[in-house]
Amino acid sequence: MTSISRKFPHLRQDFTASLVVFLVALPLCVGVAVASGVPAELGLVTGIVGGLVTGLLPGSSLQVSGPAAGLTVLVFGAVDSYGLAALGVIVLATGLIQLAMGALKLGRWFRAISLSVVEGMLAGIGLVLIAGQLYSAAGLEAPSSGVDKLIGLPGAAADALGSTEALTSLALGAGTVAVMVLWKRLPKAAQTVPGALAAVGLATAVTAAFGLSVATVEVSGLLDVIQPPGADAFGELANVGLLGTIVAFTLIASAESLFSAAAVDRLHKGPRTEYNKELMAQGAGNTVCGVLGALPMTAVIVRSSANVSAGARTKASRVMHGVWLLLFAALLPSVLALIPLPALAGILVHAGWKLIPFRSIVPLWRDHRGEALILVVTAVSIVAVNMFEGVLIGLALSVVKTAWEASHLKLEIVDKGAGPVQAHLTGNATFLRLPKILESLEALPQDRPVELDLSGLHHLDHACRTALENWAERHSSAGTDPVKVTEPATAAV
Repeated sequence: MTSISRKFPHLRQDFTASLVVFLVALPLCVGVAVASGVPAELGLVTGIVGGLVTGLLPGSSLQVSGPAAGLTVLVFGAVDSYGLAALGVIVLATGLIQLAMGALKLGRWFRAISLSVVEGMLAGIGLVLIAGQLYSAAGLEAPSSGVDKLIGLPGAAADALGSTEALTSLALGAGTVAVMVLWKRLPKAAQTVPGALAAVGLATAVTAAFGLSVATVEVSGLLDVIQPPGADAFGELANVGLLGTIVAFTLIASAESLFSAAAVDRLHKGPRTEYNKELMAQGAGNTVCGVLGALPMTAVIVRSSANVSAGARTKASRVMHGVWLLLFAALLPSVLALIPLPALAGILVHAGWKLIPFRSIVPLWRDHRGEALILVVTAVSIVAVNMFEGVLIGLALSVVKTAWEASHLKLEIVDKGAGPVQAHLTGNATFLRLPKILESLEALPQDRPVELDLSGLHHLDHACRTALENWAERHSSAGTDPVKVTEPATAAV
């Protein structure tokens, strides 16, 4: 025992943490799979791979990976459009792209993505997830699009009020959410059991004790659900829409994982994340998940923070959590059949709510309205259109905002009534500010000489230089003294 302690000095802390993470991950793995429209066991497969494959690889030592609520909406749409068989191809391609990006050291560039775009993405996912799971909580079928889910909620509520079974199912889901919210107010001794597990356990016990007529998880068996993609599934790669889905999976899974890594690094004082290696670890995990036909994985902040809070010191805790998931899936799969679906819907409603950054929106609007606008537009676009295009809209808006701010320009006109009119340009003169510059210069008196001082410019792009030269030529053509131009002090043109 002493030799083991010497070789693994943190084994006790990691063992305890692994049990906590397992108990947190178990209901989430199952819930995400069911909400994604795939067999519950596939969520466990992804959790197992996240522990045993990604958990062993270098990158972020305390971050835990598995199926994430943030990809639920995208996975459901992909399965609905292309079928379950194509999911393996999508996840496999995502993993291979992540491996390539990590090898090319592109991982750090994901840190350059605007935080407002990421928060808007998560908010949009949260809204669609909540709306969809409210239908599931009532035992009703949800519409396909995000807009239809939201618009249809009043009608769904009316249908639920007229059905005893729907009200029973909805009450069970609401009770699950209530338990999770109130669980954090209990003494710390009680909180050693994760709130999600306690909520599912209580909902399962209530369902069994009172014989409630609610839907439960369908169980197929771990080996039965593992279906590597066949040749027909790879033929779907000729579909442009599927290629766009792969890009969306790659972008969102990578960004979510690396942003999670940055958050986890703030929770502990251990080794910092190596972003390129972490991206490759995520890629390796998704490659294996794709081969097995399972759900995609990302690093999950809920499990990762639970891992750190439970005292984990090394990657051994996340590897062991994968072992516990494997043992559960192999030895106790029938337990899943006892879990009521409304309880899982309640867990995901709670998870979706936490994806929406309510607390940061008001301060962000007060201090950085442009960033707040990007957040809201990204979220609304995801709900109104789809995940991929919504994120692209957010990224495009972020780039436009950055370009506009980078082209900050000030034009000062000094006219002393006699002598030349002086025009001073300071800042960054780009084509984005060209209309305003020309409008002000063309308003200057045509019969007066002009001195155009560009020495205060940090940047003068080709479009602006050409336009200023053309204006100066036009202004001087009416017999006025040629415009005197003072060139920029820097060579950045």
